[in-house]
Order: sequence, then structure tokens, then C-alpha cells
Amino acid sequence: MTDTVNITIDGMNVEVDKGTLLIRAAEQVGVRIPRFCDHPLLAPSANCRQCLVEVAMPGRDGVVRPMPKPQPACAMTASEGMEVSTQATSQVAAKAQAGTMEFLLINHPLDCPVCDKGGECPLQNQALELMTSGAQAATRFTDVKRTFPKPLRLTSNILLDRDRCILCQRCVRFADQIAGDRFITLQGRGGGHAGGEVTGGLYSEQIGRFDSGVLDFHDPAAVASGHTQTVRGGEHLVPEDDLAGPGGQPGVVDGTVYGPGTLGGAEELDVSGRPFASYFSGNIIQICPVGALTSARYRFRARPMDLVSTDTVTEHDASGSALRVDMRRGVVLRRLAGNDPEVNEEWITDKDRFAFPWSSLDDRLDVPLVRDEASGELVPTSWSDALDVAARGLAGARRDGGVGLLPGARLTLEDGWAWSRFARTVLGTNDIDQRVRAHSSEEDSFLAARVAGTGLGTVTYRSLESAGQVLLIALEPEDECGSLFLRLRKGVRAGGVKVATVASLRSAGSRKLDAEVVLAVPGTEARAVALLSQTHPELTRALGGEGATILVGERAAAVPGLLSVVDTLANATGARLAWVPRRAGERGGIEAGLLPHLLPGGRPVSDAAARAEVQQLWAPPGGISAPDPLPAQPGRDTTAILHALADGELGGLVVGGVDLRDFPDPGLARTALASSGFTVQLEVRRSEVSEHADVVLPVAPPGEKNGTFVNWEGRVRPFGQAHVSRARTDRQVLAALAAEMGVDLEVDTLQEVHAQVDALGLWGGDRPRVSFTPAPEAPDASAQAPGRSTVSGLDAVLATHKPMLDAGRLQDGEPFLAATGLRPTARVGADLAARLHLVGGEAVDVTTAAGTITLPAAVGAVPDGTVWLPECSPGSTVRQSLGVGHGARVSLSLTTADSPEVAQ
Repeated sequence: MTDTVNITIDGMNVEVDKGTLLIRAAEQVGVRIPRFCDHPLLAPSANCRQCLVEVAMPGRDGVVRPMPKPQPACAMTASEGMEVSTQATSQVAAKAQAGTMEFLLINHPLDCPVCDKGGECPLQNQALELMTSGAQAATRFTDVKRTFPKPLRLTSNILLDRDRCILCQRCVRFADQIAGDRFITLQGRGGGHAGGEVTGGLYSEQIGRFDSGVLDFHDPAAVASGHTQTVRGGEHLVPEDDLAGPGGQPGVVDGTVYGPGTLGGAEELDVSGRPFASYFSGNIIQICPVGALTSARYRFRARPMDLVSTDTVTEHDASGSALRVDMRRGVVLRRLAGNDPEVNEEWITDKDRFAFPWSSLDDRLDVPLVRDEASGELVPTSWSDALDVAARGLAGARRDGGVGLLPGARLTLEDGWAWSRFARTVLGTNDIDQRVRAHSSEEDSFLAARVAGTGLGTVTYRSLESAGQVLLIALEPEDECGSLFLRLRKGVRAGGVKVATVASLRSAGSRKLDAEVVLAVPGTEARAVALLSQTHPELTRALGGEGATILVGERAAAVPGLLSVVDTLANATGARLAWVPRRAGERGGIEAGLLPHLLPGGRPVSDAAARAEVQQLWAPPGGISAPDPLPAQPGRDTTAILHALADGELGGLVVGGVDLRDFPDPGLARTALASSGFTVQLEVRRSEVSEHADVVLPVAPPGEKNGTFVNWEGRVRPFGQAHVSRARTDRQVLAALAAEMGVDLEVDTLQEVHAQVDALGLWGGDRPRVSFTPAPEAPDASAQAPGRSTVSGLDAVLATHKPMLDAGRLQDGEPFLAATGLRPTARVGADLAARLHLVGGEAVDVTTAAGTITLPAAVGAVPDGTVWLPECSPGSTVRQSLGVGHGARVSLSLTTADSPEVAQ
């Protein structure tokens, strides 16, 4: 039971929990105290002093006496008998707040008409509010305002106008407390320090990037040898021609002397060549209470009063994070974090915030295309003609062996429902699979047993904060589900959870979570998990505690036996178990039946009762023309569909938004597309798949439709249409195509779809056991211990996964964001590095029979005998270039011909 205290605020009695900040207690009774540095998700700091209030407290003798000076309401906690007077009832508090505001405005520039924050600026609003209440309305400051060279590029995305900064340190505290990336700091103190004295009217205390030429670990020798210079009175800066400063002069970038330690290591650089900042850096723009931090893309583009806002949900991962889309004249100009305490709180990833231009690029499809029989080229046509060609082609393909469907995993629940129903009732097949990634029959059983049709379970964002012990398996939350990473970090900082991870890479995210890392050679993760009770008995015991949770990622499907072992571990310890996919539509697609062995709601295809329930809803028997029964046998998965197309066993293909680089075997995917007798593509933008398609039907991106995503928790996340568009959704296109083929899908409106989903509900019948059948191991000379010398180099085992920012098509058109991603490197095991005499930074080749990837090396953080590569980054498309995936054998060698010979 929580202890409470009774206090008085402006004469009103209020009971609050002991330890409640006065500023929060005031909010409970409807009193708002002005503030700048305070944020409900950040620790108190009392930097700005704008929230000063008059406080009286009972002494030891019980007599209530006022404190000698006003106190910051954002840092003082409530205690029994306290009497608080805010600016509404106390002249002392009102005068203190007015004086603080006057000091803040002394050096603040009068550029509200051109400031991006103008119209939604807390400083602007509270200054005007104070003036209307009788505070000083005209400045008494007669000296020259402090100025800085501006804008200062903190990252490729974020520009800083230091003369607007009021030193509230919200940005610094976010980087330290929330993201764990200390990429920004309050530099200098008071009048100056070595190398940063007050010169040219500049005051050394300022916000900026870590730089040894500015910070306390000043290195004069490094500064002298660098390329920084004094720009308009500011020291240790670099001119940036693509930034406009005041008067048209070039803007500036902070110096690039990054001092000792790993911060300056090559593996920490981003694509632009600067130290990597954070995957969450854009949040500091939104929480800045003034216009000091601005977005490179949004800067000077619009005013808040020009924008039309719509609430939506991220399409970039399975987090379900709430967003707000701001548009001007039909063009998306920015996206902000929505406030949803149950999901993302007030934070989103930079990918969610900045990666929105992808849907409006020049290759956007706006009219249907059909392949001209004479020229062999795709030509524009009408919807009626395209649907007629598609209907006739699919009917012929169905007669020639059947049609496979690869919808991709970025669909809304409603669009997925239409795909699922189209496959079963129009094409009469279960050959449908949304997985454009590693998959297996073991995963089929795991999804049927543990995921499909389970709804919102006991594992949620909120439950993870106090889970006690969380075990991550085949999951890197910072890269694959940013909001999940932030919630875990919040729990770790609060002491409510400890994190352990079984992985092939000791990542920066693991370090920020203070995680216990169980390093496993790629492909041996199942054995590592099976032996946890022997190798890490304390961890196993902790998994038996109340709330303990196992989070397993979609990449577990690439390791034979891993999902079965995870299921066994969860059953043995009693730990909760949740599955975390990467793509936004993956969980909703499972619920809609976009798998060859599952119908909607988690119903097994092979279960007659389950089929009967779906049949009754979709195609009830009876009438003059009785519909065909739903197919009774599980269909082909993605790989089997591709093989069937390549071998001519299937006559055609309907394909959605997929990237061929993501397939387990991109070469097989290209062969299958080339061999397909008839291919229909539903896509937002023209892609490599389009070159093989006979009919291309344009569909709407998430911003141009209403719909619902289902996040990794199983939480339903509806979102609105950001702007009016003539583009049709997948649901509408498939409904029109089905009508052309003589079938009514009954999905014309969202209300119809939702009524069907609600009527069918979740499967309550028997579920299969998670099963794994080991494949027979063929003798292979390459399956020896890694590290042996070969003709092409050293034998190594490949580890790989996708960083958050990579070369994915949903990040196209955003160069500022792309430049902030981690520079691709090859992480090399310490034993291999010693054999090749690597210290870091040297170019190395990772080779298979299919090709070679060349990247700079970084040493360590992976098991011996292992090399880690980013799966789909610039210069490192693993599956496409090497033709293999996680756990495969590769050859590692130095790139340069004059490198030292491999040590024997």
C-alpha cells in the first residue's frame, strides 16, 4: 500500500502519494505551474527555475513556516502538512517566475516569426501569459545579446541554434536517461575552460556534441593537428556550405576531435563519418521547449498553424508506436511522436520520425500497368482493363497448376484479411505466405501453438518494466523494435528488471541495457539455450520468478531447433513467452491467416472444425451455386512456393510489397519470378518485382488509408487516413479483382471487415505442440572448426541481422536519416583478428562461392571464429551478395594484396 500525505495547494487540500513532485501534485488539482526543464518522463533537474513557488512547511514544533526563498516545484516532493502557493495566489511566486522569464529572454533572439517553434513554443506562450498577467512587458536589457555561429549540425538530421537555447538540458537528459546514447552534453561551465574561454562575445556554457576541443578532456595537440577553425568568433568549428548561417554565410559543424576511448573508434562512426549519435535522437527536437533544436528536413518549411495533423501508427516495425503526421497542402512535412503511455509513451525512433518520403518518390505507381504483348514492356492502362487482364491470367494460371501468393508482411489487418480470403475463396489455395525471411516447419508449429489467435497476452510493454528477469533470444530490440528497447531500458534503470541475451553479437544495445550476454557461435544458439541451466543456473532460476519473460525474435526461425528449445525452457521455468517480429504487419497477418497452415484467428487449416467456422463465414454452403469448400491441406510456404514456380508446378503468382533482397535465397526468388507463367503485383512503388510482373496494380501506402496494425503484444492499433487520396488499398484492389472473377469478397468497407473479424473471433480449440525434426546431416568438409586456413582465407561462421537503419526501401528518399546510420563494418572474432593481424579499420573480404562483401573490420564483440555483417546495408547485402544467411560458413581474408600472410 502506498503511503500518502496531505498538502495544501493554493488553499485546496489534496492527498497525494508520498514523494510526488509538487508540480505533479498541482496538476492533480488543475493548477498548472509554468515549466521548461520539467518533463514527466525525465528525472528532475531544476535547471530553468521557471516553476518557482512559495512553500511553507511545518517545523519540528509543528508550526508551519514559509521557506526563506521560492522553491522549484519540479524538484521538491510533497511532505505532510506542506502549504504551497503558486503564481495564482502568491505574489512572491509570481514575481520569481516573472524574474526568471526576464533573465531567460535577455539573450534569447527575437526571431519568433522565422523560428520553427513559433506558434507551438512553450517559451513564447508562457512569456505572453506572464505579460498579460502584469509582469514586465518591455525588456530592460540594453546590452548586446549573446550570439553563436549557427546552425550547428549535431547530426545529419539535427541542427542547433545555440542562441535560442535556455540550457534546460532536456536534450542532454533524454540522451543519458532514456536512449542511453550520450551524444550531446552541456559543454563548459561558468566563464570558460581550457580552449574555450569567453572570446568574441561568446559564453562557453553551451549545448553541443562531444568534442575534445570543447569538453574538459581538452587535447591541444589533437586540436592543433585537426581541421577545425574559428568561425565568426566561435572556436573549433568547421564551415558547412550546405547550411545557411545568418547573413547568408556558411553554417558550421562542431569539431571532429573526439578524444580517447571507443567514441573515436571506426566502428562507432555513422555513414557521414561522424561519431554515431542515436537511433532516437529526433526526440530531442520534439521535447525542446524552445526552437533551439530543429530538423534538417523541416527547418523553415512551415508554421504549426499551416499544418493539418492526423494520428497514426508506425509502419516501420511491430512496436505499434503512436505517431502524428503533419501535412501542408497535401504534403507530409514532419512526423512527431504520439503520447501513448501503454505503448511508446512519448518516444519514437528516428526511423519512425524521419522515414516518410519513401511513399512519394518518383517511382510511385499511380496507374495500373500491363505488359504489352508486342513490345514486352509495361504500359499504363485503365483499371477496368488491368483487372480484366489480371482476372483472365489468374484463372488460366489456376488451371495450369495453381497460384501462389506472397503478400509480404507490411499489410494492415484489413488488407491481410482480404488477401487471405482472396486466396482461399477465389483461387482455392492455401499456398500463401507473408514471410519474406527465414522460416521453417518448426516455426509453423511455434506460431500455431504460441502466437496465432492469442490476442493481447500477459506480456506487454508495461509488464516488462517490472518483469524481474527478461531473456532475449535471437532479438536485438534496439535494432528491431525501438520502443521495446526503450521500455526495457526504463525498467533496468528503475531496478525492476534484469536483462540477459543469447546472441552472437555483444551489441551497443546490450551494453545500454546492462545485459548479461551469453555469446553463442552462430547456429549453436539452440544448444546454448538448452544448456542454460548448467552454464547460467542463476539466470534459469530467475526465469522462474514472478513476471519473468522470454522474448524471442523472428530470427530464431533461422536456427534449427531453437524455437523448440525456447518453448521447452518457458514450460520448464514457467516464464512468460512472447514473440517479437520485425515488420509492422507480421502479427496482424498471422491473425488474418497469411500463412499456409493457418486460417484467420489462429485456426489450423488441417482441423475440420476450424475450416467449418471459416467456411460458414466466408462461403456458406447452400443456394443455387454452392461455393467450393475451403482447401483442406496446408499449403506451401514461401520457399516451397518459389521452388514450385521455378519448377513449373505453379502456374502463377500474386505478390505484394516484398523486397527480393530479404528472401532467404534472392537468387531463387528471381528465378521463380522469371519462370512464373503469370504474375500480378500489388505495390506502392515500382520495384525489381515489377520487371517480372504481367500486371502491376498500384495500392495505397499507410498514410493514404485507414486501417489497423497489430503490434508484437497482440494489441490492436487502428490509425486514420492522413490525407485524401485516390489510391486504392490492397483490400479494395483485391475486392475489385475478385468481383472480376465472379466472387464477392465482402470487404468493401472497414466496417464489413471488422464485423467479420469480430464474428469469427479467436480459435479456442486444440493447438499443436511445438515440434522440430532434425534434418539429416550430410558430411561436409566445410563443417570443421572455424579458423582453419583455406585457399581464399580463414574459415569463419557468419552472424548477421539488420540494423535499424539500413538500405531498406522504406528509408528511400531521406538522405539526412541515411547519413546517421552506423557505418557498415565487419565484426571479427578476436582469434581471427589475431591470425590476420587486424587491429581495426582494415578492409576485409567475406567470401562465399556466390560472391564477396568488403567492409572495414572491427575487432571483438563476437565469439571466436565468427564474423558479423549487417544483413542489408549499403555495401553489405548478405543474402544477395553471399547467397547465405546466419550460421553459414564463409571465408575471411584481408582485402589488400600486400597484407601480412595469414599466421599459421
